[in-house]
Amino acid sequence: MVVEDSLKICTVCASNNNRSMESHKQLKDAGYNVKSFGTGSAVRLPGPSADKPNVYEFGTPYEDIYNDLISQNCRKIYEANGLIHMLDRNRHVKTAPEKWQNNAYAGKFDLVITCEERCFDSVLDDLMYRMYSKADENDVKQIVHVINVDIKDDNENALIGGKGILKLVNMVHEFRSKKKVEGEDESTVLLEDQMMNILTEWQKNHTHLPTLYSVSYY
Repeated sequence: MVVEDSLKICTVCASNNNRSMESHKQLKDAGYNVKSFGTGSAVRLPGPSADKPNVYEFGTPYEDIYNDLISQNCRKIYEANGLIHMLDRNRHVKTAPEKWQNNAYAGKFDLVITCEERCFDSVLDDLMYRMYSKADENDVKQIVHVINVDIKDDNENALIGGKGILKLVNMVHEFRSKKKVEGEDESTVLLEDQMMNILTEWQKNHTHLPTLYSVSYY
């Protein structure tokens, strides 16, 4: 199924493995045009102890990470803490974790949903840098709505957070669809005050998912 909507969405967490990928999967399964990224310096996953994480470069295929973990002596630990299940899910969604700062190939997004405040800050800083560093005066700046849905980084909360994000995107889609039926120009369908109204309504039933909201241009 493909949702008939031009809305371009991306989800963002630190390593593009758990929270952003669960949301990516749910949105993709619902038919939305979605991508996902990470803002960290590298992909960091739990290791045999807190001071020995598994560290990979962005771009390392999920399949390779999966095979690396199941080959280690700690496989039972990774099965118990959900890492194996997480990577099995990821490798069926897309090829590899991607870094937000290297996402120019994907074009511009209408809606960016981060899963942690530091990721929210990183995305906004990067968007600000892009806006002021571009020398092409003919480049048309586009509004992007950036929302942080704060999600604890474990499998259970990623699933809950993903369902909340899907509900939010559904509300945005329904609002846009209604405006199009009413004859509104698509370029002005989603304004800042309208997004605030949607978020306020959504938050009533998702008090367990604190949010931050900002707009930028790029």
